[in-house]
Amino acid sequence: MFSSVLVVCTGNICRSPMAERIMKQYLPEKKIRSAGLMALVNHPADDTAVLVSELHGVSLEGHKGMQFRSSMAGEFDLILVMENSHLEQISKIAPQARGKIMLLGHWSGHREIPDPYRKSQEAFESVFQLIDQACQRWAQKLTG
Repeated sequence: MFSSVLVVCTGNICRSPMAERIMKQYLPEKKIRSAGLMALVNHPADDTAVLVSELHGVSLEGHKGMQFRSSMAGEFDLILVMENSHLEQISKIAPQARGKIMLLGHWSGHREIPDPYRKSQEAFESVFQLIDQACQRWAQKLTG
């Protein structure tokens, strides 16, 4: 079964950190991490992502942006991405991982999750809700 999940977005300061921490709440026994394809390495989570997450009881404290590397493909059983373009980019970087890359929104009608970076708090709120819903569905699937 799946014991480790990597969540990937673009900069690893908005969507994937939120998804990582939400997923950890639903699946505390699993190894959950996040990374970005063009990560703002060592940057904390975006201020608005932090604020919106905290409003929902999710802490992004201590997050530091991490760059996706091909070696990560072997470290995780499942790689969840926000957009189809992320799936294609990871497939080019780590072709061996192709079979274990899926959209975070796979169980929500194969929905992509838009990037809220530099957008309004309302945009972050909407994205948080999409991520939370997607994480709930993945948690249900991964726990049987």
